[in-house]
Amino acid sequence: MSDQSAVGLDVFFLLMGAILVFSMHGGFAFLELGTVRGKNQVNAMVKIIVDFAFSTLAYLFVGYWIAYGVTFFVGAPALSGVGATGFAPQGLSLVKFFFLATFAAAVPAIISGGIAERAKFWPQVATAAAIVGVIYPLSEGVVWNANYGIQAWLEATFGARFHDFAGSIVVHAVGGWIALAAVLTLGARVGRYGPNGRPFPPSSIPWLGLGTWLLCIGWFGFNVMSAQSTAGVSGLVALNSLLAMVGGIVAATIIGKSDPGFVHNGALAGLVAVCAGSDVMHPIGALVVGAVAGAIFVKGFIVTQERLKVDDVLGVWPLHGLCGLWGGIACGIFGLEALGGMGGVSPLVQILGSLLVSAYALAAGAIIYAIVKRTVGLRLTDEQQRRGADLSIHSIGATPEEF
Repeated sequence: MSDQSAVGLDVFFLLMGAILVFSMHGGFAFLELGTVRGKNQVNAMVKIIVDFAFSTLAYLFVGYWIAYGVTFFVGAPALSGVGATGFAPQGLSLVKFFFLATFAAAVPAIISGGIAERAKFWPQVATAAAIVGVIYPLSEGVVWNANYGIQAWLEATFGARFHDFAGSIVVHAVGGWIALAAVLTLGARVGRYGPNGRPFPPSSIPWLGLGTWLLCIGWFGFNVMSAQSTAGVSGLVALNSLLAMVGGIVAATIIGKSDPGFVHNGALAGLVAVCAGSDVMHPIGALVVGAVAGAIFVKGFIVTQERLKVDDVLGVWPLHGLCGLWGGIACGIFGLEALGGMGGVSPLVQILGSLLVSAYALAAGAIIYAIVKRTVGLRLTDEQQRRGADLSIHSIGATPEEF
């Protein structure tokens, strides 16, 4: 195969990965749409797509430069790799940006589910852009581009770098722990807790299920195509992703007593957890990791909602925060050769890196949401919440003919 054909194949490969991960944002939207009440469905749909647009702009102009030191302020020939420009030929560098931008925009999509039904629109959009433009790429660059010498120090000190193949920590834990800070800053929805408080059932189990299916399908692009080249792609990642998803479903179904919300989120819990070590685990190890993640989500959701009374609408902290944290740590356990893995990982480094990045996300989230709350405000009024975000913000409901 000629060099040109090989590069073209990588362009196509990575483009398909970007499209698959982009489709996951539809999954985020429908998962949130089905979980929130009917009067907030339009807001769920609009938030995800608008967040994606503003996140992409923030990542293009600021975030990608912070993470990888690359800007796009040159002519189209240079961007396409014509001549010695530093950009790969045939626009390979550009589809890499597209691919990684879909990852970056997943962070606000995760947060959106936690703060659903009571967040102001434009302050939330601006915060999402700031997260993708600054907070996310700082940790992304450390893990995936070895910025600031931290990975080199870990390798020199402990014999291994922090390993996160497809983002259990970089994407999911960061999104989940920022979401926890956002949820705590916002407070609970009107009527959720208190003397007359009550749980709010999902508005549509079918839409919720569709969201999960879209996410599961797109996730194979998220994980497998994180290799970013046809030369590096591995079927092991595909099988590990599949078995972790299955493990999450089985565990959540049993522990969650067949509750459809737990079942569908159990699949996502397994996929969140396997991202970090999907390239180094044995498939049986991935199955165990996914099953543990399914259990973590069910128990974590119940404790969060009922005991701690934290109004995390979609359970994004237990799903992405806790399961992502577990995935980062599990990579250092089930990636060991002694447990059938590929090796090259350190349990100590995985624990240390997972905890530090999660703590960074929680702290950064607490700071940025506190600033927004004290300046422009973040929460809809009680009356706006009772009316619903659809009519209060967008002046139209999900079924306009009924109004």
